Amino acid sequence: MEFNLLTDIVEYCKREGKDLAEAMLDYEMANKHLTREQVYAGLKRVLFVMEDSVEQGLTQQVITPSGMLQNWAKQVYHARVEALGASLKKATARAIAVGEVNACMGKIAAAPTAGSAGIMPAVLVTMMEEHAIPRDKILNALLVAAAVGLIFAKNSSFAGSEAGCMGETGSAAAMAAASITYLLGGTNEQILEAVGFALKASMGLVCDPVAGLVEEPCTTRNAIGVANAFVSAQLALAGIKSLIPADEVIFATKEVGDLMSPRLKESGQGGLANTKTGREIQKRVFKTSD
Repeated sequence: MEFNLLTDIVEYCKREGKDLAEAMLDYEMANKHLTREQVYAGLKRVLFVMEDSVEQGLTQQVITPSGMLQNWAKQVYHARVEALGASLKKATARAIAVGEVNACMGKIAAAPTAGSAGIMPAVLVTMMEEHAIPRDKILNALLVAAAVGLIFAKNSSFAGSEAGCMGETGSAAAMAAASITYLLGGTNEQILEAVGFALKASMGLVCDPVAGLVEEPCTTRNAIGVANAFVSAQLALAGIKSLIPADEVIFATKEVGDLMSPRLKESGQGGLANTKTGREIQKRVFKTSD
């Protein structure tokens, strides 16, 4: 079984009378020689790690060795001023929570990368809480996200060293937007529209980690990736169509990544990493004077 485009998966769904989650389940069973039970057992493990990393970041002392991150998730979660509404505020805090756990070498589920690992857990935990969605359907949402990830990986890149943060938090936001749209009853076509919106909003986003660490600006970009996912899903569910089809948007991310300067792709040599303050932080963290 071969899927090279998102439209390939949609066409398969039409032929077989299935949704994207069911199509991806078929793909996993056929290509990895797994049973249905084995696929779902793996998804349950992933979801458990996602939930646990959110919980850790919101309840435990999380201060990174560099000192750059210091319990930011708790600050956002318990903030008295709400600029986002309670639901999105919590989702934002959850994304930061996972980023902080990751930066402290805790266990996270790369979704699709460690640097973008906060977006999917934040979205799924929030959807379960706000919409009382059963865990079985959340597992199917992970399959929908995996379908998006599969096609993105085939036609672009998750690596910050190749596609910048567009390939990391951008693809994660697209996967999360697809999941939200699916969980709220969107059609396959609407799911693809949400993917297109999320990737367009991330187009050209550079990877410029201060001191070369996955902390600043990575953690807050995860939080903003969550907002991107919810907005993109809302646009799609409202019936708005992306003028550029999702598959073509993915192709465009590959072109943009290839054109991007190597200094802006995970090298720690450009962007925020090369600011005066960024260099001072680097010196402090690594105790150098040059």
